[in-house]
Amino acid sequence: MHVQIIEFRLRGITEEGYREVCERIAPAFAEIPGLLAKIWLADTDAGTYGGVYLFRDREALQAFAESELFAEVAAFPDFTDITARDFAVMEDLTRITQREVRLPVGATVS
Repeated sequence: MHVQIIEFRLRGITEEGYREVCERIAPAFAEIPGLLAKIWLADTDAGTYGGVYLFRDREALQAFAESELFAEVAAFPDFTDITARDFAVMEDLTRITQREVRLPVGATVS
């Protein structure tokens, strides 16, 4: 499995306006092939927002990074200071500490 963490700041939009945009686009994220989970992030005190994306494998993450949805969101004019980081999941250790997350048995870190 792979994780992508994206962070950004809002420019020219309120948090309420951002939430409205997110509610409209959330169903599109639910349809991303290989996306196991998307966790929406907000640090309102720091003005930082983002998401944690858990993908089946690196290939699914790469396909998302090359998708039209990714390009549209990255080009959203009210997002600034965008950063994205990609991590392999240490699945053996994660299974020990995350009983609530259902990790695929036999999956390999790619």
